[in-house]
Amino acid sequence: MFFLFSDMLLYTSKGVTGTSHFRIRGLLPLRGMLVTGSPWWPGSCDPGAEPRPSPTSTRLEKEKWICDLNTAIDVAKSGAPPTPTLLAPCSRFPLSRGPTPSPGSSEEVSPEKESEDTHGVHGSLEGQGQHRANTTVHVCWYRNTSVSRADQSAAVENQLSGYLLRKFKNSNGWQKLWVVFTNFCLFFYKTHQDDYPLASLPLLGYSVSVPKEADCVHKEHVFKLQFKSHVYFFRAESKYTFERWMEVIESASSSPGRARRPEDEA
Repeated sequence: MFFLFSDMLLYTSKGVTGTSHFRIRGLLPLRGMLVTGSPWWPGSCDPGAEPRPSPTSTRLEKEKWICDLNTAIDVAKSGAPPTPTLLAPCSRFPLSRGPTPSPGSSEEVSPEKESEDTHGVHGSLEGQGQHRANTTVHVCWYRNTSVSRADQSAAVENQLSGYLLRKFKNSNGWQKLWVVFTNFCLFFYKTHQDDYPLASLPLLGYSVSVPKEADCVHKEHVFKLQFKSHVYFFRAESKYTFERWMEVIESASSSPGRARRPEDEA
């Protein structure tokens, strides 16, 4: 697991099983560092072979890393103190968790094990369970994805709350919940007056789309969230709120947009 700070690139490995710690394996100072892009792609040992993307490394992520590394290296090279715009949304920095759940609540989905069966096929949020850490860094670890500086900035700018109807893939009924989107995560409340969320759903790695015919969801203003075999449907009250939810969730989904390159800013 790599972390990009203002003056170094830190690489770590997961700590002892059952803990939320990462062990430091080494660091690379940014001052004097040079980043170059390889013409071949991970998954092939032959530089002359055809590009063959690996499941844990995409071209978009590569562009994000190169963009953020070059930005941090330029700041380190200048010798100027890092500005808040570089530190606050730092590209691969452990981000804070969202709203703290109540002691008796259970988390909707943990990065380690994801299943709608956590609360049964009827979607009840009243189950008992131990809250597990779902900080952005841990979600990145378990879902093999990266968060860039641009992604973090977009997530801060795109926050939303409102009532939605939710349905699991294998359930029939819809459940009305007050939903808050912040920090790449959906938090679910019974009402807007509740102080603590009943559950949460980290969205990194998820894709957002409209339901297909095979989903058999014949309602208006419905969007679909999917990560591998995990599927959730959400129904908005109007076309406007539907489009707004789609817009903000796309900022935290698996395709948040390509990295900005120097030529894009020229």
